[in-house]
This record gives sequence, C-alpha cells and structure tokens, in this order.
Amino acid sequence: SDFTWEVKANDRAYHRQFKKKVFLCWNRRKYADNAIKTSKYNILTFLPLNLYEQFHRTANLYFLFVILLQTIPEIATLPWFALLLPLGCLLIIRGARDLMDDIARHRSDRMINGRSCEILLGKRTLGSFSHLRNISTYGGRRRKKLSDKEGGHLVKVPKGKLQLLELRTLCKPCRAINMPRPAGMVAIPSVLGQTHELFPSLSSKQSRTLGISFQNTKHSFLEHLVDSFRLSRMPVVPLIGHLWVSFLDSFGLLQTVENAYGFPFLESLTLLKNSCGLSFRLGFLFFIKIFLMLVVISFCMAVAYGFLVVDFQSKHSYLSAFYSKSSVANEAFLIFWGFMILLSIIVPMSLYITFEFIYLVNSCFINWDLEMYYPPRNMPANARSTSLNDQLGQIEYIFSDKTGTLTQNIMTFKKCCINGLTYGPLKHGFWNKYADGNMVFYDSKLLTAIRNDEDEVVREFWRLLALCHTVMVEEKDGQLVYQAASPDEEALVTAARNFGYVFLSRTQDTITTNELGVERTYQLLAMMDFNSVRKRMSVLLRDPEGTIRLYTKGADTVIFERLRPGCPNELATEKALDTFAEETLRTLCLASKEVEEEVYQEWNKRHHEASVQLQNRAQAMDKVYEEMEKDLRLLGATAIEDKLQDGVPDTIHLLKKGNIKVWVLTGDKQETAVNIGFACRLLSDDMEILEEKEIYGMLEAYWESNNNLRDAQDSGPRFQRQQSKMALVVTGDFLDKLLLRTGEEQPQTTRKHSWLARLLRPRGVQSAREDPASRRERAFVDLASQCQAVICCRVTPKQKALIVQLVKKYQRVITLAIGDGANDVNMIKTADIGVGISGQEGMQAVQCSDYALAQFCYLQRLLLVHGRWSYLRISKFLRYFFYKTFASMMVQIWFAFYSGFSAQPLYEGWFLALYNIFYTAYPVLSMGLLEQDMSAKKCLEFPELYSVGQKDQLFNYWVFFVALAHGTATSLVNFYVALWAFDDIAGPGGICDYQSFAITVATSALLSVIAEIAMQIKFWTILSIVAVSSSVVLYCLMSFLTQNFTAFRVAPTIFRFPYANQNALTEPYILLVVLLTVVINTMPSLAVRLLCHITAGPEPGKSYQDTRVKVSTVELKGHFQRNSVRRRSSYAFSHKEGYADLIVRGASICGKTPRGPHPKQDTSLCPRTNIKVKESP
Repeated sequence: SDFTWEVKANDRAYHRQFKKKVFLCWNRRKYADNAIKTSKYNILTFLPLNLYEQFHRTANLYFLFVILLQTIPEIATLPWFALLLPLGCLLIIRGARDLMDDIARHRSDRMINGRSCEILLGKRTLGSFSHLRNISTYGGRRRKKLSDKEGGHLVKVPKGKLQLLELRTLCKPCRAINMPRPAGMVAIPSVLGQTHELFPSLSSKQSRTLGISFQNTKHSFLEHLVDSFRLSRMPVVPLIGHLWVSFLDSFGLLQTVENAYGFPFLESLTLLKNSCGLSFRLGFLFFIKIFLMLVVISFCMAVAYGFLVVDFQSKHSYLSAFYSKSSVANEAFLIFWGFMILLSIIVPMSLYITFEFIYLVNSCFINWDLEMYYPPRNMPANARSTSLNDQLGQIEYIFSDKTGTLTQNIMTFKKCCINGLTYGPLKHGFWNKYADGNMVFYDSKLLTAIRNDEDEVVREFWRLLALCHTVMVEEKDGQLVYQAASPDEEALVTAARNFGYVFLSRTQDTITTNELGVERTYQLLAMMDFNSVRKRMSVLLRDPEGTIRLYTKGADTVIFERLRPGCPNELATEKALDTFAEETLRTLCLASKEVEEEVYQEWNKRHHEASVQLQNRAQAMDKVYEEMEKDLRLLGATAIEDKLQDGVPDTIHLLKKGNIKVWVLTGDKQETAVNIGFACRLLSDDMEILEEKEIYGMLEAYWESNNNLRDAQDSGPRFQRQQSKMALVVTGDFLDKLLLRTGEEQPQTTRKHSWLARLLRPRGVQSAREDPASRRERAFVDLASQCQAVICCRVTPKQKALIVQLVKKYQRVITLAIGDGANDVNMIKTADIGVGISGQEGMQAVQCSDYALAQFCYLQRLLLVHGRWSYLRISKFLRYFFYKTFASMMVQIWFAFYSGFSAQPLYEGWFLALYNIFYTAYPVLSMGLLEQDMSAKKCLEFPELYSVGQKDQLFNYWVFFVALAHGTATSLVNFYVALWAFDDIAGPGGICDYQSFAITVATSALLSVIAEIAMQIKFWTILSIVAVSSSVVLYCLMSFLTQNFTAFRVAPTIFRFPYANQNALTEPYILLVVLLTVVINTMPSLAVRLLCHITAGPEPGKSYQDTRVKVSTVELKGHFQRNSVRRRSSYAFSHKEGYADLIVRGASICGKTPRGPHPKQDTSLCPRTNIKVKESP
C-alpha cells in the first residue's frame, strides 16, 4: 500500500503532534524511536517467551503432551520423572544458552544506544537553504544519547566518528571539498547488499521550509525509494538534479569530509533486526515418521492385548464377573495410550540441543583454524552460520566471482590504446610531481605525446579519465588521496594523475583539475551514472572556454554501438582490445563529443522533466541519457591488470580432483575470463571449449526430440572421456536469448557433437509435460552440468543468481557461491552456502554470507578438511544416536510379549530418565565433536575422498534403516540372552527376579552400546577416553544413589529398586551373562570391520597416487587464439552507482589492524597453507 514518510528539520512543534498522551503516562508515537533493540527478553518476559519459543519445537511439544497424559492414572505406565527430568534438563540448558546470548545482545544495545551525538538546538526551524552555509553557528548544541535522537533533530557528525545513524546530510564543510550548495545523502542499512549514496543538487528557489517526504507504491520500500522534498505552501516536488541513491551500512565513519550536518528521517534501523534460526537437518517430517511408527506399534500391541484378553476369558470363564466391569475394547484403548507413553522415549528428545552444540563447536573449530588466518589483514575465518557445517562436506558446485575472488582486485594501469596506437610499459621515469610511485607504467612515446600537447585525441583521452568518474579526493600531509567506488575507478584516475591530468577537487557544480600544470575548473551540467544495465557512465561539462562536452566511458559493446558512422581507428582499437584480452587485462573504451548550446538547452528540459517524475523516474532518466549518448567519437581504450591471488590454481585443481565443479560467473569479457580460466587451472589446453554456435546446435536436438522420448543410445564410457575434456563458455546476452527464446530457428546439430545431443534427450513423461521455458532451462543445465568447467561472461548480478537457482532446481545438489562485492550478494544468498571474501570492495558480501574468508585459497581447507570432517561427525553422530536409542528401548516391545501386553516397563524409571542425557550422551557427543578418519594433511593430499559426502554415503535413508536394524538386533540379543539364561535359575529357589532381570538387560544394553561406539571411533583423544569412561562411571554412581535403601525409605514410589544393582551385579553368573551379551553384540561388528578391511585393499594414502602436482609459473599467457566476431567488455559490474561508500563507510565489522609490524610474509605461499605457487618471472 502507498505510504508517506514526513520529517521536518528542527521543527519540534511539527513532530510533537505525533506524540499523544493516550493513557496516564503512555505515549503513542507515529514514528518509532532510534533506540536499537536486538535483545529478545527482559526480566519479566524471559521465562514465558523462552518457553513459548522452545515449545514451538515438535519434539518438545510432543513430550509435553506425553507428560500430560502421564497425569491420567489409568494409562500412566512410566514414573512421572522419567520424561519430566530429561525434558526439564533440556529446557534449562537451552534457556541458559538463550539467556547468555540475550545478555550479550543487551550489552551491545547499551553500548550502541549509549553513544553520544551532538544535536544543534536553534530557536527557529531550518526554513532556508541559505542557513546551511552558516549552519556551524546555528543555535546551541547539546549532546544526547543515540537512543534519544528523534526525527528532525539536526545532528553533527564529525570526521572519523563512528555513528549509527540514518541521516539526510544537509551540508559538509570541508577545505578539500568546498560545496557551497547543500549536498544531501541518504544512509540506509545495506539489507539489500548494495551500497550507494544520494547527493541531490538543489535549486536556490527551494528556500522555504526544509523537510523530506518518502512515498512508495506496491514495491518494497528499500528497493524502490522515491525521494522528494515537502516545501511549505508548495506541492511535493522531487529533488531537482542528478540523484545518486545510497544504501549504506548502519555503522558509518565519515571519511572524506571534516564534519557533516544532517537530520534523521528513518528512525528505526532495520539491519540489526534481521536474524535467522537454525536449519535442522532432521526436520518436522522426520519426527512425524517416528511418531507414526510409534502409533502403529502401540496399535498392534493394543490389538494383541485384546486378543489375549479374549482368549484368557474363554479359558477362565469363572472370572467373568471381574471382566464385566469394562469391555475389551475399552481396556485395549487404555493399553494403546499406555504404550504411547512407554515408547515415547524412543523419540530423540535430546537430539535438538545436542545438534546445536555440535554445530556450534564445529563452527568454533573453523574460527580457530590458524591455517585460515590471514595476518596482513588480521582476519581469521569466520563461520557466521552454525547450521551448515555438514553441508560443507557435500558441495558439488561452486559458483565463483572472478574479480576480487580469484584475482586480487588490486588494479594496475597496464596499457592503453589512443587514437589506434597502443602504448605499454617501458623503463623511463615520470617528470610529474603528482605522480604515484606505486604505479608502474612507462612509455617514452606516450610521454612525448602528452608533454608536446599537440594531439587533441591524446589530450581528450587523459582529460576524460580525470573528469568522468565519481572519485572523492582529500589532502593528507600535502598529498592527494583518492577514494573510489571501485578499484577500477581509482586506477584510471591515478593513471591520469601520473600523466599530468590531476583531479584536484569537486563541488556539487564543478570539477577542478590540473592539466599539465594549468589549473582548470569545469562546470558539471549533468552526470549520467553507471549501472549494470547501462554499462557506462557519462559526464556533461562546460569547459572554461564555454564549450559543452560529453565524456563517456564504458563497456566496448555499448560504446561501439553509440559511435558516429565512419569513426576512425575503430578497427585498430578492436584489435588492441583483443590483444589486451589475451593478456587477461580488463578493458574499457572511452569516447566523447561536443554538444551545441541549443541541443543542450532542449535536452536539459527533458532531463528536468524526467528528474521530477515520482513514478518510473529511473527509466525516464535512462531514456533521456540515451538521447545524449550517441554519435560519439572514439578516443581509445584502457587496459588494467588484476593479478591472481596466491594459491588459486592449486585450490581449483584440488577442488576439481574432489569432484567439485567450479563455475566462474563474471562481468568481464569472454577473452579475459577464458585466459584467467587457463591461468587458474580451471581450463586446460586439451579441453574443448563449447561456444554459442555449438551450444545452439546441441540444444536444438534436445528441443526437437521432445516428441521422441527414446532413451539415449550413447555408451557411458565414451561420454565420460568426452566430459573430462569439455568446457562451456557463454555470455549474459546468450543466456537471455537462450532462456527467453520463443522458438526461432537455430543452427542444426553439428555431426561432431551428435553424441551429446542424443545424450541430452528428455527421458520421461515429465520432460514432455514441461512448458517450453522449463525445457530450455533444463536443457541448458543438463549440458552445462556435463562439462568439466563453465565460464559465464558479461553476466549481471541478477543473472548470477538465476544460474545458481537453475542448477539447484534441476540438479538438486548442494551449491556454494563465493564472492567479494555487492554484485555477488544475490548469488551468495541464492546458493545453499554463501562464502564472502573480505576484499577491496567492502563488506557487503561478508555481511550476507554464511562463512567469511580472507582469501580464495582457504576454500580448499574449508571444504576438504572442515567440511569433510563435519559431514563425517554429523553422520556418525546421527547413526549411533539412533542405534543406541533403539538398542536399549526396543527391549520394551519384546518384554511386552511376556508381560501380557500390559505396557509394563522393563527398566527402572531412573535408567529411562538418565539413559539419553547422561549415560550414553558423552561418547556419541565426542564422536560428533572430535572424530576424524584422517588428518588434515591427508584430506588435502587425497581430495578424491571428498566424494563420499557428495553421494551422501554416510547418512541416508538406507544407513538410517541399517542403524535401526542394528539397534533392533542388539536389543533382541540383550533381552533373549538374559531371558534364556534366567530360565534355569529363576523361581522360588533361584537368585534372579524381575529387578535383577531388568538390571541385567540394562547393563548389557549400556555396555554393548559403549563398546560399539568405542569400536567406531577412529580418532582417540584424551577427551574421547574421558567421554567413554565417564558413561560407565556415571552409571555406577547414579545406580548407587537411586537404588540405596535410604532413598527407598524416603520416597518408595520414586526409588523402587532398593539394592537391586548391588544384588544382581555381585553374582558371577549375572556378570557372565552380561559379558556374553556384550561379546555376542560386538562380534558381528568386528567381523564386518575385518571383512571390509580385507576387501577394501590398502589405505587411501597408498591406493591413490600423490595428487600434489607442481604448479607451473602462474603467468597470465594468451591461450585464447580465436578472433572474436562480437566485441565484449570487461567493464566491472562491481562498480557501484554514484560515490558508493566514500562519505559514510561501514567499518565496525572490519577486524582491527594488528599493532606493531607484521612478520615478513612469504609471497610464494598461499597464506598459512602448504601449497606453493611459483612466482612469475
């Protein structure tokens, strides 16, 4: 629904109307206050709210229902504490953990809300923009807590001061950036993952009452924000001039100005209110299945009881008077509920809390791994999610960004092409005093052309780089410091600066440069910002001579489309772009034109009309931009180098050997991406690269065969040989045409690939019933999934997410996406697991990720070591948790056959209460925390073993049923060995009774379970030994406390087995029975392990050859030899609209810089890993 948000600057009377006294001292606010509250509870609400949350869990609610059933005497078959005690312990443990977490949140809230901010208190409202020029002397000042800040307060934000504000910045006085007109900035939490800013240019006529109103229709508020000022005695009009919209992190540091003044317009922050819960591996349906199984068993027991009663009555008719009081059906109904209570202990009550603890500790292991610690940034690995560790061991597809993820995202201006001539590095020095010593680019011919200042194209080329950007500048210690929205922007402006065209300063209306020693000021008429659709940015300027010029830079695809007919040097520039791409350089095209005054005036009217639209403003502005950005003159192209990160080739090599497919999704041009693929070992020289024509041909056969549902006739081995040598390279435009095509003719299948086309034929009625769009999607995913590597070039952030979504939909595999910038956020959120790289483009990817790493090379250890271990631990924990439960509790069913199906429990109540939470919890827990089948070094040496998790071999439905059958068999042995052994000695003259029989079965069950778990533990530590031995110690201790005569005299209905343990376990005969039971239970497991060891062959370390291959020089060579018919560009989509996070930058989540000098790092090693990468010569 539509809404309007209105705030007025320093108008306390206006905002007072929204505070109405409703009842006593309670105030009703239209707008929420600014206090941050991430905590859930307080002293009064903790207990009810926490219990409410905990009983939302299916298992807890089920046990509460069973405990309520126990209060009915007719069906109560267990002591009241048998279920209440374990449930109470679990609720207390979970509540204590929630309380500790909430206390930490309270502390964080108090710290944030307690921060002070300076409020300007004037006696008048801020009614004129002329007041902004002297705002520093406006009224008095008062320091207030951040939580007391309200809408309309004038707030001063000093430079370098950490703030948590959402402010409309009014003006920012600064020596380096003199802005005489007020500049506005919107700062909203980056819940969308993108960072922008808003700097409106305001007309001097707007000088009445200053306020702000936001209006929205239908769409999400944060996605479609329409900004306008409400002026007194004037209608709501939008901001006049160019808009840069900004979604910023809530925690901000003022970077490029000394101070700023603004007022809040959104008082409730949304970033800190977003949280997610634990996604449990065994969900609601699993417990429903167990519950239905208990219902079926209880029903069968009740039916059996009914038949037994009928048979008994027919044989003992003299007891008919006793049975006349109740019917058989009524008795069977009560027995049904009695068994429901008795068998409820089979439901894994402690599974939730144990799962959470295992996930948490395994996440801590990731955080504590020093091999994934990056000293230069003082950044360890960070497991931001604690519920996905086991899925790290089941990844089949990795979707990776290129820039900043595979590469360092440290851009260096390498080469350029000006007026058809290519210039590159030579060994000469600079004469310019502003030159940046970090840049390495020397060419005597270029230096001569610049210094002579005779070639107009050369002059315009460097002038464009100095003017067409969104870089902010400030002066530190006499040096200019640039802060750019992307590393590309900074590299280009730095290059222009080194060649004598220095960007000095900017205001809202002007840009000042120093060109070969002459200072020039240009009037900024319009800025046409970059976005992922336009793929370019332009500035319209009036130079000091009065000439209006348009400067444009962008992707070569869009620049060439907008050149004037017969533009000279176009062919030479294309050849230069091909050469740059073969060297894996990132390219960008530059163009300009002169604009007549009359043309500008007419265009400016349309530009103004588009800028004042409240609906579809962005589309209208883009249309106006298109009118201006045409008939351009090509100036040249730039080439920027972005080196690979350390360890990337070996990491991708290991991942591929682990049967993990790596897809690179990048905004770069095809040639650049392909050559990067060769450099990082994603592609190899013997691979056949499939491109658009071949893909169209193969997919055409797929579509034509929709009416022919024959199975593929091709043989499997041949396909496997072909698959390992195939790679797919597609572009974003190709994906749009392919997935959105309406059935136009495509090239026929080439005979060369007919085998693959036959393999891709649909294989079932379901494929025939799919709509054309689904068939196209399935065909593309089927083809891509059968290739060893896939590279998608020139894809937008939305297309990245679409590709991940299609693979998840049609392959049904676990996917991982890794990236470092805001353009990767959609992809990271779409994948099952998102990994953020803390790089040059900010923290947006990290904020939206499940795991944060400093380098791509750490991904190998995250997956092949921690992922594999976590999957192994979780799988073995689940298997033996269910095994131990069924091994002991299924005895209740066998005992029912000898107790007349009366729902009489066999075990003592305390054994049932303590079995899962004390007696057997620690051995299984140690397995879930510490188990390893091989060391971390072996995991990296033999990545082929990672496929066990991909196939889900360690825990699936088959493994679950095997564990159930194993536990059932163990329970049969425990019960019947004791039963048969007691046949000869039970009776009046025997030594065994019901209690001794129960103790014997319970002891046999416990020792058998502990022995089985001990045999399955492969990695023994001191904690593992303590965990296993503590189970026996706790059993003996608790048996002594619950079965002594003193306790029996105090509460005979609670402690019903006085001296039973002592009487039974002191008899040698019973001890021999227990020993025999344990031996019978363990012998089959030992036999199976021995058989598997014999048939499995040598150890993994001997069966596989050493996969460590010495990496050749990581030199970015030109592997891509073909000439492109269609040009593509590598203009980075990581570039953001406007000034990005240059004024306010999220810095609170960044790690602190370590004090003191860092130890010298060996750059030939992947940081903290053992994989060596040979340096390029």
